[in-house]
Amino acid sequence: MRTLRILIAALAAAGIAAAAPAAAQTTMTLSSWLPPGHAVSKALIDWAKDVETASNGRVKFNLLAKAVTSPPGTFDAIRDGLADVSWTVDGYTPGRFLLTRVAEFPFLGENAEINSIAYQRIHERYLAKAEEHKGVKVLAVFAHGPGSILTTRKAIRTIADLKGMKLRIGGGIITDLANELDITIVLRPATEMYEMLSSGIADGALSSTEAVTAFKLEKVIKNYIRVPGGIYSTSFAIFMNPAAYNKLSAQDRAVIDANSGEKLSQAVGKYWTQSDANGIAAMKANGAEFIVGDQAFVDGIQSKLKKLEDAWYAEAKAKGVDGAQALRELRAEVKKVSATIK
Repeated sequence: MRTLRILIAALAAAGIAAAAPAAAQTTMTLSSWLPPGHAVSKALIDWAKDVETASNGRVKFNLLAKAVTSPPGTFDAIRDGLADVSWTVDGYTPGRFLLTRVAEFPFLGENAEINSIAYQRIHERYLAKAEEHKGVKVLAVFAHGPGSILTTRKAIRTIADLKGMKLRIGGGIITDLANELDITIVLRPATEMYEMLSSGIADGALSSTEAVTAFKLEKVIKNYIRVPGGIYSTSFAIFMNPAAYNKLSAQDRAVIDANSGEKLSQAVGKYWTQSDANGIAAMKANGAEFIVGDQAFVDGIQSKLKKLEDAWYAEAKAKGVDGAQALRELRAEVKKVSATIK
């Protein structure tokens, strides 16, 4: 009898195991160099959950407690398999990504969601074929909201006021524009902004307002200067280790693809737009002065654009891309998306 009971119990256990849902087949690592509450991290966490749900639990992601490397080293870290998915600022590695500059010119959309959707479309239409991000699988590209000038002491009211100002810059087209405007460039990642601004290493930063709350700058920033569409934007990429992607089944690769592209780009843009609004609210609460650049200020920036655009067109042509057409279509997409997203 005892032997029979043991056999029945064993068969029952085997039956339960057979009936239970299969465990996840693949668990991957997700690395973000900013905290889980940051706009990009939140969008990536949502994306990971969507992939897990759509794959019926076959693909899962673990968000690492600490990024696998510093922001500028992220592309190489994912390419080399130190983590499976992450993101970076293209301008953090000067000279490496040139076509991505199309999303960095002044006077684009009024928020990050608009800029991100428009940029994703142009990337798919023109830039992807040049494979500047070769070595990783690009999941999405996006751009932040209108870039502004945040200063700790001196208010900027005219183009002449910018001369000699030490401003933190993240790289890309804004580096060239800053040189044209006689700004003293401090090229550092956003993660170092508080230290630079609070210590006086820099007089301010060229940044989206998202940075104010993301890096606890609300008590440091005294002046916020912007123009319609922004003085610049920044291009970003979210990418995956290709070996990690290729080891998935065709079904699960399709799940990754369906949840990436414009869907992911727009998700990041939405979070970033809210973060920009939070940054503006925090500055207002702490008494920062808001300055909207007048027409002379706008004209001062506009006067530098042709030189920058022509230089970029030449870079794009060398990579087989019609830069003038891509930029025209980006601006057209910004207008188109702006009509549907406020």
